Amino acid sequence: MNNQNKQINCILDNQNIALPKYETICASGMDLRAWKYSYPHNLKEVDDFPKQGLDLYPYERILIKTGLHIEFPPNTEAQIRPRSGLALKNGISIVNSPATIDEDYRGDIGVVLINLGDEPFNIKQGDRIAQLIFQEVKKYDLKIVNELSETVRGQGGFGSTSVK
Repeated sequence: MNNQNKQINCILDNQNIALPKYETICASGMDLRAWKYSYPHNLKEVDDFPKQGLDLYPYERILIKTGLHIEFPPNTEAQIRPRSGLALKNGISIVNSPATIDEDYRGDIGVVLINLGDEPFNIKQGDRIAQLIFQEVKKYDLKIVNELSETVRGQGGFGSTSVK
C-alpha cells in the first residue's frame, strides 16, 4: 500500500465489517462489501443476509447496505461503480452507475444492484459487490449568454459521430 495516500475518516456499523481497501497497489477503487439489504418497496426494513445468502433474480433490484459511513474532505465526492467481473460473468450492475455520494452525506453507503443476467445471483454478507472511487470536485456557476462558441460537432448528439 502506498503510504502517501490521503486519509478519510469513516465509521463502520459493526466491528465485523471489513474496511474497504484497494485490492492491488495500482487499483483505482476500493471494493465495497455487502453488509445488509433492503428491497425497493420497503427501504425502512433493513435485513441481515441469511447464512445461505440471498438470490437476486433477473431484472430484480436491491439496495445493499455496506455499513460504511464517510466524512469527506471539502470538494470531494465518491462514486460507486460496478465490478467488471460481476458485470461480465453474471450481469450484475448498478442501476444509477456511477452513483454519486456527495461530501455532506454521512449515512450508510448503499449500492443499488440489479441483475441483468439470465440466472439468479446469490449474494452473501461480506461479498465484494462494487467499487468506491474518490474524486475531487470542481464547482462552477452557470452563466446565461446569448450564444455559445461554435465547434465542428455543433449540436450533433446521439449517433451523430457514427460507430466507425
